[in-house]
Amino acid sequence: MPGQPRADNRPPYTRIAAHYRELIASGGLAPGHLLPSIRALADQWEVSTATADRAMKLLRDEKLVNGIPGVGTEVMARPVSLASGSERHDRSGKTQSAWGVGEKSSGHTAGIVEAPEEVAHVLGISPGDDVIRRSRVYRDAHGIVSHSTSWIPAEFAQVLPELARSERLKGGLSLDLIARATGRHAVRRADEEGARIATARDIELLELEAGTVAAILVLTAQFLDADGEVLEYGVDLGAPGRTRRATSEVPQ
Repeated sequence: MPGQPRADNRPPYTRIAAHYRELIASGGLAPGHLLPSIRALADQWEVSTATADRAMKLLRDEKLVNGIPGVGTEVMARPVSLASGSERHDRSGKTQSAWGVGEKSSGHTAGIVEAPEEVAHVLGISPGDDVIRRSRVYRDAHGIVSHSTSWIPAEFAQVLPELARSERLKGGLSLDLIARATGRHAVRRADEEGARIATARDIELLELEAGTVAAILVLTAQFLDADGEVLEYGVDLGAPGRTRRATSEVPQ
């Protein structure tokens, strides 16, 4: 059996899946590469075709490969890493778009609502006070990347009524529009990352099947002006299986 020690006591289908999972993760198998047929896998690993097919189903469920009728099993492109609100803001400044490679957004909704307690605390207002809420879903070829919500002080709706309209903004992100209309720029950010078991509301927002039990990443970002006032509070819920990836320079 390719690359697997005989002492490995895992079920055969998990060993097969692990072998190809590691090759895909390491770059040994590039997107678009076709894996052996089910019959070839069964012969190669000395297992039944049902076991080989079960291994491929495991990889398909993990969105690592895609079965193409009449062609075979193809390695898929790696899912987009979950971006924070700060990263999307930086990306927009460089590329004029908050989307990552292969991403699109949909389901843009907005309106003036009563501030939940957590949001009120961050914005320095009272629970139940008016606040602008803007939401959208980011997707790529693998499905939902994240559900993103921006909470913005209601005062900005007076000079920028489009912030409370259920449509994609034109001319940049909300912070860009606020800066141009009011002169108040975001000069400091505070990011937090955490994880939790998805609540019933999380499951609904991420379009998961009711009753799903899954861990999700929760990223928050506060954007503050020169006076320390919060211009926007962003909350991103990462879909199950999405990861965070960051790179930095190593001091010499």
